[in-house]
Formats: sequence, C-alpha cells, structure tokens
Amino acid sequence: MEFPFYDEPDTATIICCHIMENTNPILYVSHDEDDGMWQFLCGKVHEMEEAKLVSLKWVFDLDNTIAVLRDMPCGYYAERKTQHDDWIIRKR
Repeated sequence: MEFPFYDEPDTATIICCHIMENTNPILYVSHDEDDGMWQFLCGKVHEMEEAKLVSLKWVFDLDNTIAVLRDMPCGYYAERKTQHDDWIIRKR
C-alpha cells in the first residue's frame, strides 16, 4: 500500500514502548492541536520514559490500518477496542 498521509513519511511521531516492542496494537491515535504531532498509543496509561520517537512511515509500515486516519484534523483523536475494529474519531 502506498504511503497515504499528507505529512512527510519522515515526520516524527510518538508511540509507546508496547507498540514498538510489538506487544500491543495501536488502539489510540491523537493528532495534537497545538503542534500537529501524531501520537500512536496502545490505550494504556504510560510514563514519559515509555514514549518513543519514530517516523510516521515506520508506524504506517507496522500497521497500515491507520491509513484511514490520514484526513483526521489536528485537535481530534481516534480509538478502537481491538486492532480489527473500526476507528471512532472524536474532537478533543
């Protein structure tokens, strides 16, 4: 699948260590209003040291179901219960 986001593939994003270690799926995505940064999290509560920086393309290559979120505006978030559920998008 071709990279679908409007942001550059090398755009820095935040993920949690659980996703990076491939122990949990992406269940929560935030497109921050203040700086436009993307965050991809597993839905659990995290400590700051559990946050990792990777490229948007790295996250897309890991889970291309995030492609449907490419039009999600800043100030919104998306969540789902499992990796196979549809994303539910809400304004922050």
